[in-house]
Amino acid sequence: MFDATLHTLPHKPGVGYKPQHYSDITARPGPLGWLEIHAENYMGDGGRPLAQLRHLSEHFPISVHGVGLSIGGEGRLDPDHLTRLKHLVGWLNPASFSEHLAWSTHDSHFLNDLLPLPYNAATVTRVADHIDEVQTALGRKMLLENPSSYLAFAESDMSETDFLKEVVARTGCGLLLDVNNVFVSATNLGFTPQGYIDAFPLEQVGEIHLGGHDEDQDDDGAPLLIDSHGREVADPVWALLEYTLDRSGAKPLLIEWDTDVPEWPVLAAEIARAAGALNAVPA
Repeated sequence: MFDATLHTLPHKPGVGYKPQHYSDITARPGPLGWLEIHAENYMGDGGRPLAQLRHLSEHFPISVHGVGLSIGGEGRLDPDHLTRLKHLVGWLNPASFSEHLAWSTHDSHFLNDLLPLPYNAATVTRVADHIDEVQTALGRKMLLENPSSYLAFAESDMSETDFLKEVVARTGCGLLLDVNNVFVSATNLGFTPQGYIDAFPLEQVGEIHLGGHDEDQDDDGAPLLIDSHGREVADPVWALLEYTLDRSGAKPLLIEWDTDVPEWPVLAAEIARAAGALNAVPA
């Protein structure tokens, strides 16, 4: 059994925490309402990173975001990884825990990518079984994040939104809606991002994420977007966020910037823009 109560992140902007911003966050957080950490960076036994995290957790709600469980992998979940994750979640008691709808392991090998899945009944069963194992081990509800996609599988016989609805129905998990991922996937695969949002079970969303992407071209010269998390959020993604919030209402909203991380004032400007988007949502 697990705690299926609602998450306690505030409906305010958050940011992915980077240690170089520790002093700025503690001295002048502005409208910042919460922080996200990547679980795998805090599975050690001590040192400055954990000391800083303990201090921050006394002042901000924390969201733990996993990138290494390989929820969609064909093999079993790594029991050692799950044990370390349980220890982190146990002492930190975060407001939220989330993982990706992806796979990143094969046999005993870990791949440094979040790889896509075919959407069919067999994959639903595998993903649901793994989510059940995680939620039972952690004793809490987890959120599952929609991926950024660069190809579609011939084996898929359901849409991504229908797949996510079925996983939620089987497991009781919640969802993390990454609006930039929606925009990236829609551009790469040729569907409308607004149609995806219309079909998404917004009532199950516990967090919304925003990040930057890079623009490229495929071999045929068509636009190809890369979910890089290495720059500011693009204006069309902000517009898609507004479309989403009009339908979902205010939600905890995260700014992700994981590569080429800028100085704090640049991130603070993105946080302020996120706060403005939330403030524009009718009560």
